[in-house]
Amino acid sequence: MKKIAFVLLALWASSAMVFASGRTQGGTSTGGAATTPGGATVIRWAFWGSESRIKASQAAIDVFQAANPGIIVNIEVSGGTGDHFNKVDTQLAGGNAPDIIQMGGNYPDYIAKGIPLNLDPYVGTVLDTSKIDAGAIAAGTKEGHLYALSTGATIPAFVYNKTLLTKVGAPLPPVSSTWEEFRAYLASIKSKLPAGVFPLQDFGSTASGSTGFGYWLRWNGTPIYDEVSGTTKVKAADAQKFLELFKDYRDNGLIPPADIAAGYAETGADSSSLIAGKVAIGFIVSNQFAGYQANTTDELDLIELPGAVATKALWPQLSQVYTINAASKNIQAALQFVNFLVNSPDAGKIIGNDRGISSSATFREGAAAVATPADQKVFKYHDIAGPHTSPETAHLPNDTELNSTLNFIYQQVAFGRITPVQGGQQIYDLLTRLSKK
Repeated sequence: MKKIAFVLLALWASSAMVFASGRTQGGTSTGGAATTPGGATVIRWAFWGSESRIKASQAAIDVFQAANPGIIVNIEVSGGTGDHFNKVDTQLAGGNAPDIIQMGGNYPDYIAKGIPLNLDPYVGTVLDTSKIDAGAIAAGTKEGHLYALSTGATIPAFVYNKTLLTKVGAPLPPVSSTWEEFRAYLASIKSKLPAGVFPLQDFGSTASGSTGFGYWLRWNGTPIYDEVSGTTKVKAADAQKFLELFKDYRDNGLIPPADIAAGYAETGADSSSLIAGKVAIGFIVSNQFAGYQANTTDELDLIELPGAVATKALWPQLSQVYTINAASKNIQAALQFVNFLVNSPDAGKIIGNDRGISSSATFREGAAAVATPADQKVFKYHDIAGPHTSPETAHLPNDTELNSTLNFIYQQVAFGRITPVQGGQQIYDLLTRLSKK
């Protein structure tokens, strides 16, 4: 009991230091007026997160305030998204909401309520969007207006075993390629790899993910769901073409046979065929890279998926976004601080990847200067892939059934139980049914 009491006392003392100057943990704050008696402008920033996020955010505030002595930033922190939005919604209803509100993919729900500020009039002056990936800007734009700025994102990627390829004398894969060029590369390294090692992971479908299928559909120009018409744009012939692509890979030994591929869930490093040494190239999203690298002594690196340059079929999956309360009394100061959070290399050095891989090249520049070698590779990848992104495709309504049923059909084709023609029709029927739920 004495030990527990000591730990609690230490935590209390630590919190008291972090939340001095009118800042307290657990979703509460002193709030305060828009200005201090001395004339300084006070802005309030609401977000959720851990103790480490709080400390990093406060350190960034300290740097900003040192450079902008007329502005004071108070933080209002909640432990999780539920507490955060419950509190913010109550404050909004009472007309006492923070100036800067961290949101997630739900930010469009607040647009109809007139909550997020339309940022368009401030772009190019107090807000610099020139260094932010176009896909991230588009993802924060609704009905032609910019409302949200990404705190960070993750992008689909291929991860390859550089040590393995170098050891066997195989060329390293091109960072960017067409599908034709990529297939030719896979064929060129096949004979150089050890027996039982295949060039590429079978990423067409897994029990828990349809991201590979989603990327291919975007490259193919056939969105899985169209919100305006409420239908899928995928035809049976499109799905058949997708299945035939991977059948070609499988038949020619470019991906593992179906029985081997099915043995890897591919949900992370611990279930990865790449980490298990069965393939030279795997499929991940970029924020997984550090975890994969930590699970092998071999050196790994990242490349784009085929066709990304020409079609911008990659997408940034937003981690969180910064929005500014349209009712704020200190919009200019709030904009100035958000611009700092999004673009400043100094903010990058302090905040790092805590809210996702930044979509701003200048923020990434600062974060990379103090990053681990693994994180530096992720920053480099985002510098390359970021310009080849476009907004994430709309999801099917109630699409929780998609992954499992798609994977069942995919496996039926992979094991030769049905043809790609039959599988394509079944996928079309599945997407049509789900789009009408």
